[in-house]
Amino acid sequence: MVTSVSSTRPGAREGASRTQDPEGTRQNIIEVAAQEFALNGLSGARIDEIAAKTRASKRMIYYYFGSKEGLYVSALENAYRQVREGEAKLDIEGLPPREALQRLVEFTFDHHHQHEEFIRMVMIENIHHAEFLERSSVVRDLNVTAIANIEAIYAKGLAEGLFRPGLDPLEIHWQISALCFFNVSNRATFSKIFGKDVGSAAYQESLRRQTVDMVQRFMVRADRLSDD
Repeated sequence: MVTSVSSTRPGAREGASRTQDPEGTRQNIIEVAAQEFALNGLSGARIDEIAAKTRASKRMIYYYFGSKEGLYVSALENAYRQVREGEAKLDIEGLPPREALQRLVEFTFDHHHQHEEFIRMVMIENIHHAEFLERSSVVRDLNVTAIANIEAIYAKGLAEGLFRPGLDPLEIHWQISALCFFNVSNRATFSKIFGKDVGSAAYQESLRRQTVDMVQRFMVRADRLSDD
């Protein structure tokens, strides 16, 4: 009697594909988990639900991450890694400081708009007083580059007499983040309260331009604001 190849036991092929691409499986878990945490919070997210939406089993998730909290920290790290990697691809080192600043602000605005799960996870982590973020040296190391980029742009602008002296790069990062973060975090409440869809394409384009303009007016010397 000839044994059919299709008689391979159920799940064997799927299990083999997981072991052949462990990093892909791990990344898939993190991406699905980020959506679940963003939607339901740390306490509301369920490993069973995450496993059902991934290529992994519940057992495999615990193997990779140890616990739900471990998975949550990994999802946070991945979210911050995405935004920092996006900044690195901007290639703004050779640009004039004002153009470099504009590109950085536009990227931040667009990234936050396109990654609502990142904003929600940061909001959740603030509810937890950054308790889980504090466990991760990865997040701290990743965000060093955010300040370094602004420091470089600011130093170049100062040398050219373009930017106002006495500004703190960390505070500049705070102001950029605040404008771009609020655009996502409070979009729903603003839309309901004031009866305008601030998430519409037209509103978003207007707010994007205004965000760039406000940051530039904060940093650029008054006598240089009219410079091209």
